[in-house]
Amino acid sequence: MWLQRRGLCTKREWRVKQVTKSNFSQTLESLKPQISQSDFVAVSLQKTGSFSAPWHRVLPFDTRQTAYSKARFAADKFQVFQFAVCPFSVRASKVVAHPYNFHLFPRDELKIGMPSYSFSCQTSYLASMAREGFDFNVCIYDGISYLSRAQESVANARIGNPIPSNNVKTSSSTPSVADAVFIERIKSRVKHWKSACRDSSTRADEALVKSLRKLILGSEEYRSRPCVNLDVCSEHQVQLVLEVLGEFFDDLVPLLIPAKGGGTQAVRVILTSSEEDKDLLKRELQDLEEEQNKRVCGFREVIDLISASQKPVVSHNSLNEFAFIHSKFLSPLPPNMDEFMCSLRMVFPHVLDVNHLMKEIGPLKKVTNLSAAASCLKRRFFVPIDMEIPHQASNEDKIHGHNVLKISHLLANLCSILKITPEMIQSDGGHLASALEGYANIFHPHSTNTEDPIDGDLKVWTDDTRKVSSEDLVFIWGFRGRMSAGGLKRLLQGSHSVFSEEFDVRMVDGSCAIVVFWQSGLSQTFLEAISSNGISGLLREMVSEGLRAAGYETYKKACRLGFWEADLADSLDKALEEPDHNSEADSETKPTGPSQIYWSRDSIINLDEL
Repeated sequence: MWLQRRGLCTKREWRVKQVTKSNFSQTLESLKPQISQSDFVAVSLQKTGSFSAPWHRVLPFDTRQTAYSKARFAADKFQVFQFAVCPFSVRASKVVAHPYNFHLFPRDELKIGMPSYSFSCQTSYLASMAREGFDFNVCIYDGISYLSRAQESVANARIGNPIPSNNVKTSSSTPSVADAVFIERIKSRVKHWKSACRDSSTRADEALVKSLRKLILGSEEYRSRPCVNLDVCSEHQVQLVLEVLGEFFDDLVPLLIPAKGGGTQAVRVILTSSEEDKDLLKRELQDLEEEQNKRVCGFREVIDLISASQKPVVSHNSLNEFAFIHSKFLSPLPPNMDEFMCSLRMVFPHVLDVNHLMKEIGPLKKVTNLSAAASCLKRRFFVPIDMEIPHQASNEDKIHGHNVLKISHLLANLCSILKITPEMIQSDGGHLASALEGYANIFHPHSTNTEDPIDGDLKVWTDDTRKVSSEDLVFIWGFRGRMSAGGLKRLLQGSHSVFSEEFDVRMVDGSCAIVVFWQSGLSQTFLEAISSNGISGLLREMVSEGLRAAGYETYKKACRLGFWEADLADSLDKALEEPDHNSEADSETKPTGPSQIYWSRDSIINLDEL
């Protein structure tokens, strides 16, 4: 059974399967073929928050790096409670979708202190979830836990479960004297142990004699088969042991025993009775590994399925979404945007953000909200795209996870308006269709370039946009009372001669404003004037009352060093007090020159709406 209707349907007409710990395994079996047979996979996250203060949001004047720093801060601080996944394909004039909404909770299933001891919540987000009927009891007690890939490696080492070794790298170089001695010692010990095992299996010794023999030989049992542990001191010795076993012993199966501090502490060698027994043991080990992986990975198995499929992943606001995905399910976020993009592309080679497709259509250039985009399309365009959801969940009356269907439907609508036919957007063998390549892997919210821009290239989508260098931007704070941008501009106009030329003022938050000078060099003149002792008149009075100013580099420094105070003014104060360190780590994020920003007269921040 499915639902079809021209245009956009309401939330309650689309039913999304809700997935918790109790039906997770069953859902995985359905999801696997649906991902492999789809053209795209849409994702949407419901988080416990996204920003702790108005200026923590990505703003029109943010560079790539400052935007990433903000996304990184939010991803490290807040948690994901719902993760909606929707494999979908576009066929003729309809979208065939398979939506799922996974309820997550970072429960310490293995009692090892991971994935998370604590996280932050934003009250407005929790209130919104409560209004939509979100069941927090189900989330906490039946939510699916997970470990990131990095946490899984740590967990395996702490748990110490043996790991099958199938990859033996044969060295082509001549072994050193130490290696040759080690190899001969391993061969001798394994031969002696095997002979003793074969011999003891045919002798009717007393239990005490058998126990003493096992103790002397170091022999144990693994699933009723004889085994022995061979201690190693390095990964190089691990490879030597595996080479010896593979070259001289056909009836042995090696397992790696992880060390608690990382690496391998021993190679466990299991003796099989026949080729059939060896194959049976390998199947048992494979099943055991899959079972252990499910217990450790949890929901991350869904992430791995999407990654393995190499399908294009579609989202809305991809920078924030994938910062969370990377932080929670892959590994800790790297310090800069370039490393983040390189790391992410190894897992998800093609990421599409519907925001960037929307900017190709005039009426949608200023729209950033999914519902607003849907409403605008419905009013201005006739796009006969139906939504087909085979095997809809019949008992799902909740509205959780519907954004993922909106994203799927919106992509199909946008492609239709842009004359990108279904045949043009179907992916082939993990390769993104050429018609969509120009919209892939753009993570800056205001970027319209298919190529990665230099740090600072931004686009503000309005009708009145001008290019400005970051060197011509100045942050000012410490002005008296709660002041509007217009009031502050009027006050500045009579304070110094630099304000006799054209300039603009915009409020960033209640404590700080940003000034753009349209004539190059005036910003530096103003910064020098405000820090000198020779100022006079109104500007001197304002400085005496606490007015401070800093260039754009101070703002970038505050973001880079993680000074995320509630007021931007406090963060800039801390950045000015922090000495510049010429360390190698800092040099990677220091600018190579001024950034270019596209400034809009319409990009006013309305503090009453925050």
